[in-house]
Amino acid sequence: MATNKAEIKKGLLTVSFRQLEPQTIVDLVKEARLECIEWGGDLHVPHGDIAVAEAAAAMTEEAGLEVAAYGSYYRTGVSEGDGLAFQSVLDSAIALGAPVIRVWAGNKGSAEAGQEDRDKAVEDSVRIAGLAAPHDITIAYEWHSHSLTDTLESGRRLLRDVDHSHVKTLWQPDPHHTVEENLAELAAISDYLANLHVYHCAGEERRPLEEGKEEWKQYLEVAAAAPGEHSAMLEFVRDDSPEAFLEDAETLRRL
Repeated sequence: MATNKAEIKKGLLTVSFRQLEPQTIVDLVKEARLECIEWGGDLHVPHGDIAVAEAAAAMTEEAGLEVAAYGSYYRTGVSEGDGLAFQSVLDSAIALGAPVIRVWAGNKGSAEAGQEDRDKAVEDSVRIAGLAAPHDITIAYEWHSHSLTDTLESGRRLLRDVDHSHVKTLWQPDPHHTVEENLAELAAISDYLANLHVYHCAGEERRPLEEGKEEWKQYLEVAAAAPGEHSAMLEFVRDDSPEAFLEDAETLRRL
């Protein structure tokens, strides 16, 4: 039987290279010998632009790569009222063939969000998961500051309150936490884990992934034991540099 470890695919978030054209990004990922791409909804595959999504899907497939996710900027409980309909996000994800849609959990950090904010985020999460599930698409929260996933306690509470088979979370290490704290956090949400965003930072400074390889070995071991399939995708390369990306991709492949 195949292990979960063999199912961790390696890829790139296109938001890492907002300055590059989609075909250039695809060519870079292929050159790096990675396997998958998360297409960003802010620039490369705008929400609701089906023709662009179909073109991105085609160039990805032609390069022998997979679409790992659609990185939307939909905020649960907020965006629908602000004019971004989830249906347009979903339509783009379907056109891309994306199995996962990245969303944000509200627009406030957990310390400033009230119960009404949480209730709206939960209700909307259940709603959009119900729309995505018939297409076998999973909703996954960005694990990030200024949202309801900014702490482990708040993020786990949100996932438990939503309690939907098609709602999971992404994960990325907090550079201001210790490796032990990050490991404990990842282990605590591993039952809900979708994909990982991979980078190495010293505080706010982006550093070569090679410098963080020992901690990333540990993170990937935890992810490998988590149920389901996962992708580990590079983000935040030094100076937004293709050369730095290729170096980090080599490290990720070795890991």
